[in-house]
Amino acid sequence: MIQRTTSSTWMRGVAQTLAAQGLDAAALFTQAGLDLTGLDDADRRWPTEAVSRLWQLAEQRCGNPAQALMGPPLQAPAHYGVVGYAMMSSPQLRTALERLVRYLRLVSDAASISLLAQPASHCIRLDLHGGASPVPRQRYEYGLLTLLEFCRWLGGRELRPLWACFSFPAPADEQPYRAAFQCALRFDADFNGICIADHDLAAKLPTGLPALAELHDDVARRGLDRLQDPRTSHRAQEVIAKRLQDGDPQRADVAAALGLGDSTFKRQLAREGTSFSALVDATRRDLAQRYLGQAQVSLTQIVYLLGYADQSNFFRACLRWFGRPPGEVRARCAGVSGGTAPGVAPPAPLPRAS
Repeated sequence: MIQRTTSSTWMRGVAQTLAAQGLDAAALFTQAGLDLTGLDDADRRWPTEAVSRLWQLAEQRCGNPAQALMGPPLQAPAHYGVVGYAMMSSPQLRTALERLVRYLRLVSDAASISLLAQPASHCIRLDLHGGASPVPRQRYEYGLLTLLEFCRWLGGRELRPLWACFSFPAPADEQPYRAAFQCALRFDADFNGICIADHDLAAKLPTGLPALAELHDDVARRGLDRLQDPRTSHRAQEVIAKRLQDGDPQRADVAAALGLGDSTFKRQLAREGTSFSALVDATRRDLAQRYLGQAQVSLTQIVYLLGYADQSNFFRACLRWFGRPPGEVRARCAGVSGGTAPGVAPPAPLPRAS
């Protein structure tokens, strides 16, 4: 069975919601077989079965079946990680939701979202996968309400769906649903979702910024590549990239961050045809090309971000990578939006170990 997971950014929001309701989030996480301190690890993924157990335990603890609707609304884009920022920089609410559909696996591969055409509207359908466990209704309620609140925040105005539907029977008290969704309610439906008028979807977002949208798209695509590529070398590059600004990364430290012993890490890299030093160099080269294409990042900042002690080392590295000094590489990047600048070679495959 495929292990489906949810991101730390989403789980951090769940923990905040539970804590805001006066529940002991740490104790609930522990009882569900989760470690609350792991929320600080942005790369950590959480098994969907444990997420379901967490909501079930929370309902038992507070005795309120509508608890997922009672917490303060979470509107910040950080709840969705880089996907939230990509949505925020979209020109319209519809394009923001299309980005959510495209990159949803970064938030959770235990969820899927579809935009279903309706007369003069679209329904946002949410499907959740529970793995070996049934999905509690709270996960649907929380997911739909959090998305609706974020859409309201993106638009900077009140947004009322035409209707909201739920696949489970009507609760004894519908008031929490009416207060949360502010629209007509349908229970015992074929799916879970909210329906939004097309004129609301077409409204321009005050946060829309095409240049940032392209940047966020690039980061999101890289994130999807990481999820799809389990190679040790690929995972190690992400750790190295985060640690470069602190200087030359140490192999043992990177291995520990991946949960590997140093000798095991070295052997796995060798099996993948590379070495740690080659990996650090390839990561620096990739980041250097990206930073040199961003005029707002100064050469001094790039030297720092790549972990070089001085500019001369960066200068020599650029000559080796691109056959040109950094200033000339930047000049060739000027005016080029996305892709590789003319005359600059694309990043090479990871060098093979010597």
